[in-house]
Amino acid sequence: MTSNAQRAEILVQALPYIQQYNGRIVVIKYGGNAMVNEELKHAVMRDVVLLSLVGVKVVLVHGGGPEITEMLGRVGKESRFVGGLRVTDRETADIVQMVLSGKINKGLVNLLQSIGGRAVGLCGMDGGMIQARPLREELGYVGEIVHVDVRPVLDVLEKGYIPVVSTVGCDMQGNTYNINADTAAARIAGELGATSLVTMTDVPGILRDREDPATLIRHINLSDVPRLIETGVIAGGMIPKAQCCTEAIRCGVKKVFIIDGRVPHAVLIELLTDEGLGTMFEE
Repeated sequence: MTSNAQRAEILVQALPYIQQYNGRIVVIKYGGNAMVNEELKHAVMRDVVLLSLVGVKVVLVHGGGPEITEMLGRVGKESRFVGGLRVTDRETADIVQMVLSGKINKGLVNLLQSIGGRAVGLCGMDGGMIQARPLREELGYVGEIVHVDVRPVLDVLEKGYIPVVSTVGCDMQGNTYNINADTAAARIAGELGATSLVTMTDVPGILRDREDPATLIRHINLSDVPRLIETGVIAGGMIPKAQCCTEAIRCGVKKVFIIDGRVPHAVLIELLTDEGLGTMFEE
């Protein structure tokens, strides 16, 4: 059991990091197993509320692939993927909007508020925040981001709320687009001039040996990324995540972390301790 002295020491050790992030914007891309495991979900939301209460301007960006797949199954639509991206016809785009911007987004807002936070739900269509165009014709309404306007997010932050952003975009013709959450989080973080972007995954981070968590690479410079991809250290679904990390830093984000969302309070461990948890990208 942790003693009172140990609790005090933990808080003192966190103080330099709290000072570092106080008044700064941190974008958290929330996804993976931490979205579907209720215990982990509550742990993440408590982390977000704690950071907010100590003066960090947290922006929570979320996807929701498993829940979209579940809802499509309920209405009898088969999920089809090309290159890891969901083929999205107009009906599927409507369901994506309903699940992401409705059920998931408002559920997270409600949960944050139930544990003492103040949150406002936004989607990429609000204020024309995420403007998009078709990524590839065969994917239908899967969007490529052409412009991000973060004024709605800044307005919410200015009023003291936690913005919770679902990654649905639009175009000038009123079409709705399914946007990759990692890509959206990186662009939003860059446009906000965020100090850090934290991406939650279902792996410990970048591993030299994907079968051995002990081979975690704790620091990666941007110049290392092409070599790590070429040698297969960064492979498969981690390639687009690493590319999003690279894009965020090139857009001005100071540090980007890939962390294991399966670890309770992973966000606090990464941001407020000496050891950290996952892989940090920096220039």
